[in-house]
Amino acid sequence: MTGQRLDGKVALITGATGGIGAATARLFAREGARLVVTDVRPEPLAALTEELEETGAEVVSACLDVSSAQQWDGVITTVRERFGTLDVLVNVAGILDWPGIEDTREDMWNRVIDVNQKGTWLGMKAALPLLRSSGNASVINTSSVLGLVGSGAAAAYQASKGAVRLLSKTAAVEYARQGVRVNSVHPGVIATPMIQELLDEQGDQQPDIVRTPMRRAGHPDEVASAMLFLAGDESSFVTGTEVVVDGGLTAH
Repeated sequence: MTGQRLDGKVALITGATGGIGAATARLFAREGARLVVTDVRPEPLAALTEELEETGAEVVSACLDVSSAQQWDGVITTVRERFGTLDVLVNVAGILDWPGIEDTREDMWNRVIDVNQKGTWLGMKAALPLLRSSGNASVINTSSVLGLVGSGAAAAYQASKGAVRLLSKTAAVEYARQGVRVNSVHPGVIATPMIQELLDEQGDQQPDIVRTPMRRAGHPDEVASAMLFLAGDESSFVTGTEVVVDGGLTAH
């Protein structure tokens, strides 16, 4: 580990085996954080944990369905027993469903809302007692450019990501004088496993890439860098705002 920007901080990352989650975990480890990595998939989680430990990072892993309050309580108990504190919470876990209003099934609507919206709320609710005791904590909630602008599709996903944006703002106001900052990150088209099949099919002609001024998909590492800024002390006066990482997609 070569960095020091998160030296000694304890950071919990959900969805840690996905593209953005894994990139964030690796970057945080390089910057000196002690990590709690979580995901619903045990085998990729074990592989990520082993990879991070081989770099010298201090890592605890836990399987977590973010839509379960009981599982969240178990993870926070683990954090308390292992580290005694929590300085950074990064809510990355999320799922995507593409259909629009009429074609979205009720079961998929409920599942997307449960994971993306309810899961973010449950994470903050469970973690805030430890975050407040840190006295200098940061919550980073992953929204999307589709939490800022409409697309005409992905109704459940857009509804959930818009909710994450405003949930982050109201939490920022509520905890501004309690030593906890809360911000949201809004990735654009990022080359992650969630959309890789679509990118493979459409390449540079994917409509959102065509509308992106940089004319390319972003890399998970580029989102992780925004996470690092919000997690560290350099962003000590930044709360209740959106950090957009989209190559200019929402600029026009």
